[in-house]
Amino acid sequence: MRGAKSAKWVAGAIAVAMAATACGGGDDGEGSNNSGSGPEGYVSIEVGEPQNAPIPSNTNESNGAYLVKSLYTGLIEYDNEGEIVYRNAESIETEDSKTWTVKLKDGWTFHNGEKVTAQSYVDTWNWAAHIDNNQKNSFWFSDIAGYEDVHPEEGDPKADTMKGLKVVDDLTFTIELSKPVSYFEYKLGYTTWAPLPSVAFDDPKAFGEKPVGNGPYTFEKWDHNKVFQVAKWDDYKGEDAAKNEGVQFKNYATPEAAYQDLLSGNVDMVRQIASKDLPKYKDDLGDRAIEEPYAAVQSIVPAMYSTPFKDVDPKVIQGISMAIDRETIAKTVLNGTREPATSFTPPQVKGNQDLQSDVLKFDPEQARKLVEEGGGVEGNKIWIQFNADGGHAEWVTAVCENIRQNTGIECIPDSKPDFQTDLDLRDSDKVKGMYRGGWVADYPLNVNFMRELYHSKAEANSGRFSNKEIDELMAEGDSAPSLEESVKIYQEVERELAEFMPAIPMFHYKINAGYSENVENVQVDWHGDLVVHEATAK
Repeated sequence: MRGAKSAKWVAGAIAVAMAATACGGGDDGEGSNNSGSGPEGYVSIEVGEPQNAPIPSNTNESNGAYLVKSLYTGLIEYDNEGEIVYRNAESIETEDSKTWTVKLKDGWTFHNGEKVTAQSYVDTWNWAAHIDNNQKNSFWFSDIAGYEDVHPEEGDPKADTMKGLKVVDDLTFTIELSKPVSYFEYKLGYTTWAPLPSVAFDDPKAFGEKPVGNGPYTFEKWDHNKVFQVAKWDDYKGEDAAKNEGVQFKNYATPEAAYQDLLSGNVDMVRQIASKDLPKYKDDLGDRAIEEPYAAVQSIVPAMYSTPFKDVDPKVIQGISMAIDRETIAKTVLNGTREPATSFTPPQVKGNQDLQSDVLKFDPEQARKLVEEGGGVEGNKIWIQFNADGGHAEWVTAVCENIRQNTGIECIPDSKPDFQTDLDLRDSDKVKGMYRGGWVADYPLNVNFMRELYHSKAEANSGRFSNKEIDELMAEGDSAPSLEESVKIYQEVERELAEFMPAIPMFHYKINAGYSENVENVQVDWHGDLVVHEATAK
């Protein structure tokens, strides 16, 4: 296609914490006009401590995504109808889905005054892809020709840069892929593609503590585990300029604590209401209560290296899945705020299908039979890891009770204090059995819920699922001659995944959020994020 101007349901945010993280909230006392919004004209929102410093290519979880999106702007974004909106890009064109030409808008700069150029993007992407820089999202650049030279599977890198990136002039660069990818433009809305200023490469660790971006806000301060603060950037060139004076991203030990601060006016916006507060929050908040579905799936993921699941027969995981009464848990424990998942993808993405698979249906008798046929798990015991600061304890406990009753496997909720600890254990392959997973669409295709999660080389494949046949089928989908064919092949991939069960799909998400009387113009985007740049302090 040439210069596509629209796409449905995009841009993204990644692994989901579901709610707040870290410790301590409250006002910082810096000349606040109300107790929730910090300095005059600022707004505040509960967002936990990110797993890593807010550098786009090293951020793939929801807490860090909020910070990254406030500081950086990439080539494209998407509106609430899922239409492509060009931000830093003037155009993105291709004749063959293999070579793409990007033209940038003139006049954009980073917060330090450095001009945003084609070289900015090429340098950033080469740095992010290089194996020596150990960026979590390096796999996102693997479509580009020469990626294997900077990020080899074995041995040392053969080059410092990818041959597929070429600067044409100050505002134009080309991207040559190793093979045609019809949906490549869709992927460019993910925040990992945002540019970095040259100072970032001098000392990335120091830069991460005081980041410099090109987005609607400039960095002000970071009091770790308490607050991350940004200020409106008056010289921002994008159409999504901040309508407030700044934002405080506040940390809380529990979603319950964040909600109490919301009721007290000490924080302006809360992204997710804790399970125990769901029955009453609409009465408490009235028209300030928010409930909307969005493009995300919650799952339970077996760590394939763990004692219970190493060399396990997929029948056992299928049986565990069939032991879980999703509908009852969604209606009771989660107060009707989730929908039982019928696939690995949410309804809002192109290619979503109801698998109509028995393995996603509640059937205790068949569950026990499959577990027995598959030989069970080592020690007849499993754990489900979750972050305690995300409001997951109640439903994970209910899931464990289902598994225990309906399969005979001992199931233990494995609570971790915060999302950062949870993610670190996944990354270091220290999950004891299973973990609570969540994924929000980064781009609007079913591809995103499989390639980035279950390909053997994907960074977000924290369960370490690996299947050569699945990888080969994904490669076929990636190189399909049209978008429609790619989507169709990935539907086949999804059907195959139900046979191997790299995860147990649980629920389709809804955002259950709220805001205080201190703010107005609070909006929700398509992937369930509160749009902080639109919110204004009263």
